[in-house]
Amino acid sequence: MSFDLASLRAEFPILRERPGGRPIHYLDNAATAQMPQIAIDAVSRHEATSRGNIFRGIHRLAEMATEAYQKARADVARYCGVADPDEIVFTGGTTGGINLIAHSLGDGFAPGDEILVSELEHHSNIVPWQLLGERRGTVLRWLPVTDEGRLDLAALDRSVTGRTKLIALTHASNVTGAVTDIARVAKAARRVGAQVLLDGAQMAPHGPLDLPALGIDYYVFSGHKVYGPNGIGVLWSRRERLKALPPFLGGGHMIRRVTKERSTWAEIPHRFEAGTMPIAQAVGLGAALRWATGLDWEAAVTHMQRLTQRLLDGIGAVRGSRVVGPQGLQQRIGVVSFMLPGLHPHDVCQVLDGHGVALRGGHHCCQPLMDRFGIVGATRASVAPYSDDADVDAFLAGLDAVQRRLS
Repeated sequence: MSFDLASLRAEFPILRERPGGRPIHYLDNAATAQMPQIAIDAVSRHEATSRGNIFRGIHRLAEMATEAYQKARADVARYCGVADPDEIVFTGGTTGGINLIAHSLGDGFAPGDEILVSELEHHSNIVPWQLLGERRGTVLRWLPVTDEGRLDLAALDRSVTGRTKLIALTHASNVTGAVTDIARVAKAARRVGAQVLLDGAQMAPHGPLDLPALGIDYYVFSGHKVYGPNGIGVLWSRRERLKALPPFLGGGHMIRRVTKERSTWAEIPHRFEAGTMPIAQAVGLGAALRWATGLDWEAAVTHMQRLTQRLLDGIGAVRGSRVVGPQGLQQRIGVVSFMLPGLHPHDVCQVLDGHGVALRGGHHCCQPLMDRFGIVGATRASVAPYSDDADVDAFLAGLDAVQRRLS
């Protein structure tokens, strides 16, 4: 598929909306990406024509729902570069996937075992490990961040010890946009026999993945970041890893046999999908990733990098401004967080909203990172393949208005 920006934007009906009479300049993609019509239609069509519960029914609607759900799993596997769809576990989102591993894997850890995270992490990749420490006596250790907003990999070797059981890091930061050097992390983990979990919530929207090639053990991401519905997410691990894990949630479908005395578990991935799963959301996610798989990602990434450079240049032209993250494009995605002198991020976002520009302001669920940089929050702009120059133009005009109105 060629990269035709006008045609691409036409696939996203929300971009045609004009709330308050203004066009939408949507630069909040790091929080939630928009859905193409093909994914919206897939959800609607499923609910209208194939709604039923999966796996257990023998009537036609149940069979259709099961087929659609399993097809979605195969679509996700294809986007992730995974040959075996049963290595794909559907979850409620990135947070659900990390909590699953924190229980299924982490509850087998011993007191004093160490989990290594970084100052870049989203709270979803911090709090579950703190709770694990309260349950099991494990120790949470921290990899520092450089002034440029990247992981301090010079500290990696001394941070990974014989007690390290898991390294849990972001693949790309939702604040600084910095992309992690996964090869370095995987090598350090193998040296001590530790496992690696990646939070891919920000990286997964930037093109098809090859998860087995990363040399890691677990990868998680959310549907609403990758142009799909809310309420659905993905956990990937190799078959042998998943088979070694006990289930996290108990209930229907995840069992093989239940007696008064004990229960036995279904095969993977079903043992991790207790209860009635978000079926329509999975179907929508599958459609979204089929759409994304066909995109010309080389051209899309080049397009997003150009827009990101425009954002960086525009912010840099504001006297006293500060970009919280790398100043250039090397090893970064189109997530740009910044501070304007003397202005609270929420005020900046409010003024920009008056120009039709959707941004995000606050601590971005990364309070340890805010503490590292000595700030309470930042304003964040984030691009997607459907972002265009008009979005950036509106953003830059809004920055001028912010300075006139609030300075």
